[in-house]
Amino acid sequence: MSKNSLVYFLLWNLFQLLFEVNCQMTPFKPNILLAHTATLLDNKLYILGGTDAKLNFIQKDLFYLDVSVPFNTQNLSWQDLSNIDLVPPHYFAAAIKGGANNDTLILYGGDTSDKTMSLVYTFDPQRIVWDNPKIIGVNTIRKFELIGVNSNGKMYLFGGVTFDGVNFTFLNDMLILDTINLSWGIGSVVNAPTARSSYGATLLPNNNIIYIGGVNTVTKYDTKTLNIIQGDVLTLNEVYLYDTINDNWSTKTTSGKIPSNRAIFSTVLGLDGQRVIIYGGEFNNPGYLDTTLYVLDLTNFSWYIPKISGKIPSPRIYHKANVIGKYMVISFGTSYDDVVDGDILLLDISNNDEYVWTTTFDPTVPNNISSSLSPPSSSPSPSPTTSPTSNAPAAVIAGATVGSLFGVILLSFGGFLLYKRNKNKQKQKDVMQIHGSEGGYREQELTTNHEPII
Repeated sequence: MSKNSLVYFLLWNLFQLLFEVNCQMTPFKPNILLAHTATLLDNKLYILGGTDAKLNFIQKDLFYLDVSVPFNTQNLSWQDLSNIDLVPPHYFAAAIKGGANNDTLILYGGDTSDKTMSLVYTFDPQRIVWDNPKIIGVNTIRKFELIGVNSNGKMYLFGGVTFDGVNFTFLNDMLILDTINLSWGIGSVVNAPTARSSYGATLLPNNNIIYIGGVNTVTKYDTKTLNIIQGDVLTLNEVYLYDTINDNWSTKTTSGKIPSNRAIFSTVLGLDGQRVIIYGGEFNNPGYLDTTLYVLDLTNFSWYIPKISGKIPSPRIYHKANVIGKYMVISFGTSYDDVVDGDILLLDISNNDEYVWTTTFDPTVPNNISSSLSPPSSSPSPSPTTSPTSNAPAAVIAGATVGSLFGVILLSFGGFLLYKRNKNKQKQKDVMQIHGSEGGYREQELTTNHEPII
């Protein structure tokens, strides 16, 4: 190999190296998402599916946020896994953490334009493998706009809506997916709530699932106020309890500062297991701006507005909420400015006397929070000890730095060889003439400069 060829070869590989390093240093920025799923597994919050702000399906989007380390909501470090996402584009699906070892993402249903999409998918975050499992029993119903709740390895799927291409049908059935034995079951509908979708639901410490609000008709809302301008949503003066052990329903009448009728809001269990917190959603116009947080005291089923400090964010809808450590973590949605509020909201709920909106996440769990009060299916609080993959961003930065230094060394070496070669050619100018070498070099230089960009 000639010296010129060697130099060009080195420069070509150098530019490829620098291009790859630059790509690794470019942070992943998700499209604005709504109607997605948010599932906590192994200290990672996995985001899947949904639509962008223009209601276009998100194409093959799977990414996560590492919650084993501190972060600021204005500087999020998302990790992109879209290259291994095998699930067709969809929205309004239901997802839980389940499986034999309670360490698998279980995805059910969702609306999609892809007729090949299966009803159920599983994702193993340890092996980073998707699967389309065969489920025992018969179920061909694709429901969406519902919440999946995990209790002892079973995914409870109440209500929701189906669409036949012309009409929406709202349901009040209880579909049960055993995520351990991979089988379908059906729960009782005796004394069940009326048909509905887009409700709030969460598992309580006594193995009851509480269902709140929702909608049973197509609605339209004002994007600024979130007030309903067409249709109607359901009342919150009653809540419904499904006993997962005894397979029966009961109804509780609520009191206190009852929120206006609403749907498409988020619901989480408080850290003491004695209260339910709801946030956001669309609602019937009560005559005043009703976008605050509400809390339902489970000891007497009384609603109240908690004391809140910190910068209050814009209300949102079509979002998701998870309890992670001492925070209610709200992800994405719509009707907010992502530059002002960020895609993630953090509400510190460790003090029941005063909740605090904050932008800083601390993975350390306070000593006064007892994990024994959490429901069996709740995701574990992140440990202060980081997981093996939690240092991935730091590793990328370190690798990029080393790669850049190596690139500078190679570039300097290549430049030196070119300088020596050109100097020697100048000395031999009267002895040997190489026609076209300069033009050939420039052509190669342009190719080298542009091909990595293309």
